[in-house]
Parts: sequence; structure tokens; C-alpha cells
Amino acid sequence: MTDRYQTGMTVRRKILGAAHVDAAEAARTPLDDPFQTLITEGAWGTVWASDAITRRERSMLTLALLAATGNFDEIPMHVRATARTGASPTDMAEAMQHVAIYAGVPRANRALKLIKATLAEMEGE
Repeated sequence: MTDRYQTGMTVRRKILGAAHVDAAEAARTPLDDPFQTLITEGAWGTVWASDAITRRERSMLTLALLAATGNFDEIPMHVRATARTGASPTDMAEAMQHVAIYAGVPRANRALKLIKATLAEMEGE
């Protein structure tokens, strides 16, 4: 594996937690192996590994982009990641304000519902 892949796995574990990454790795097959390598090197080994902005800021950007593009399935995973990145519930709500203005109220509303539900689950754990 490349250095970027190793860096990506380290960052991915720090942000998403070992249990999440272990489950994803256990489900890895030859079909999705190239995709898993791509996201580990690209998303985690390059973008999330950069120290140009904080991980808190990256969490806020990621949640806003997921909501703005309608990629709601990944929102709970990234809400859970905020426990490790330092983005607060207020930070997430503020990010959704931007989504509402720049990408649409329905998307921000749906994302905010997912954020609230995930935070409630996290409190109960």
C-alpha cells in the first residue's frame, strides 16, 4: 500500500472510529476494492489529511456539501464523526443555515432532521 493509503487509513480511523472502519473493511470485496482504495487515498489520505483547515471546519463543510447535493445517506456517519472533529451541534445547525440559503430549504430541512436524530441516538448510546 502507498504512504497516502496508510495516512488515509490513520485519518479515517481517527475521524470515523475504528469500529466503523473495521466494519467497512470487513465488507470489502474485489468489486469495491478499487473504490475503497480511491476514497482512502483521495478523501482521507489527501483532503482530510491536510492541515490547511481544521477537522471541525471540514466536518461543517462536509455536512453542508452532503446536504446541498442531496447525499443524505452519509450525513449520520459524518454527524457521528463530529464527536472526534470538534464540530458542535450549533456548528452543524449553522452549516444548515448556509445550505438553506444557497442550496434550498428542503435539503437543509431534511439534513437537519437527520442531524437531530443522529445526535439523539448518540446521546442514548
